[in-house]
Amino acid sequence: MTDRLAWKPLEIGPESSGVAGDAEGLLAELRRTDVAALLTERKALVFRGFGVTEETLGTVMDELLPNRAAYVHGNSPRTKVGRNVYTSTEYPAEFVISMHNELSYAHAWPERLLFFCAVQPGTGGATPVVDAALWLESLDAEVREAFAGGVRYTQNLHGGRGLGKSWQETFETDDPAEVERFLAGAEAEWQWRPGNALRVVQNRPATVRHPVTGAEVWFNQADQWHPAMLGADAAALARVMPADELPQSVSFADGGAIPPEYVTQIRDRGLEAAVDVDWRTGDLLLIDNLLVAHGRRPFTGDRRVLVAMSS
Repeated sequence: MTDRLAWKPLEIGPESSGVAGDAEGLLAELRRTDVAALLTERKALVFRGFGVTEETLGTVMDELLPNRAAYVHGNSPRTKVGRNVYTSTEYPAEFVISMHNELSYAHAWPERLLFFCAVQPGTGGATPVVDAALWLESLDAEVREAFAGGVRYTQNLHGGRGLGKSWQETFETDDPAEVERFLAGAEAEWQWRPGNALRVVQNRPATVRHPVTGAEVWFNQADQWHPAMLGADAAALARVMPADELPQSVSFADGGAIPPEYVTQIRDRGLEAAVDVDWRTGDLLLIDNLLVAHGRRPFTGDRRVLVAMSS
């Protein structure tokens, strides 16, 4: 426990590496480093001082993300800006984004995430990261036990007009047959509904074990999908319509309701245990998506952070 409380990402710069402070210097450092082993050991790596730009980002990504993947079945609002490169979640600047592991609600998730700061925020805007094993350990035994059977996620995706995201945005296709093939492979249940809408239901575990370290980590998005955590407007909406009719909702895997106080504890303890990565233009942050969860602090001014992921 003590070691995890002292954990923070490893910062790598040109001076410590003995290379030039540019993208070529970073590439030289990456090519002589066993990035996979270092990332498993340190969980998150910050590359700072290499002057990476959006123009030079591609070659760096090719080294750090050898199997770059699309954000298919993602539920947060983003804009695609390149080959499987996206803006980070486009929630309003004044809101905190709570801790989560990317696509932890899905059948398959990325092993690595890479964040790149193209424009640093005026103030705030850090990306908090938390050791996911510490997050699990921080929860009350009652909460851990309640989630032992897993969780059930329900999505209601409209066909072009409605609340939340459309299924076309979510799956990056207009072809229903392609969506069905994806969902069948994901072991999800689905139902086409009136108005070209789609309901998707998935049962997933609440914790997983890292394939290399064996560490058990908190790995679900129950707090982000719960109506109690979705803000005043969503909470008001939840009072006038069933939870499973909302754009997204969550329950225990057996269909039982998750108490609001459980998800409040999950959200708050994840944020309390997090370490902030403050952004400077040109910085990169690489994380192991199982070992580390991430979020976002509120900010002012312009902030442009791009994200890509790989299996």
